[in-house]
Amino acid sequence: MRAVITVLGKDMVGILAKVSTACAEANANVVEVTQSVLEEYFAMIMLVDIDKINCSLEEMKNGIEAAVPEMKVHVMHEDIFNSMHRI
Repeated sequence: MRAVITVLGKDMVGILAKVSTACAEANANVVEVTQSVLEEYFAMIMLVDIDKINCSLEEMKNGIEAAVPEMKVHVMHEDIFNSMHRI
């Protein structure tokens, strides 16, 4: 099972490191990352393996939000993401 994580906000040093650390603390493995910086705005999408997480998705999201409180964080199970984006 996988989850899609998005992080949006003003660019600053260490966003990827902080989010990756929060994922590691939840035992979620980062599979793929894409990020962009548009002037002062940061946008990142992560795909993480959640087969062996040691908490709920909501708890993992709370940990990410605590790591980057100035950013907007969204965590969604891959099945829900795929269902929402099916034509």
